[in-house]
Amino acid sequence: MPIVKHIVMWNLRGDTEGEKRDAIARLKSAFEGLHGRIPGLLHLEIGVDSSRVDYACDVVLYSEFESHSALQTYASHPEHQRVKRELGDLRIARYQVDYDAAKSYSS
Repeated sequence: MPIVKHIVMWNLRGDTEGEKRDAIARLKSAFEGLHGRIPGLLHLEIGVDSSRVDYACDVVLYSEFESHSALQTYASHPEHQRVKRELGDLRIARYQVDYDAAKSYSS
C-alpha cells in the first residue's frame, strides 16, 4: 500500500513581525506535539517560509501516513481536532494537497 503524503500550507494572522512570529511558534509547537499520538502518522514536520516572496505561504505542514485510512483517522482524531480548535483563529488562508507517494503522473 502506498504512503499517503498530506501537505497543508497556511498564511497566518499578524500585523507585526512579532505577532506573526508568535503565531508561527504557536502553530509549530501545537503540531509537533502530535508526534507519537496518532496511529498511522509516520512523519510530521513543520516548515517556516524563508523566501519572503509575496506569494509564499507562512508555514507548511508535511506529513506522511501509512494509508488513506490512517489519514482519515488523523483528520478526526481528538488530538488533531484539539489542535485545530486551538489554532483556528490564527489562519487567514489554508491550502491542502494529499497524494499517494507510489503513483507517478505524467502530463
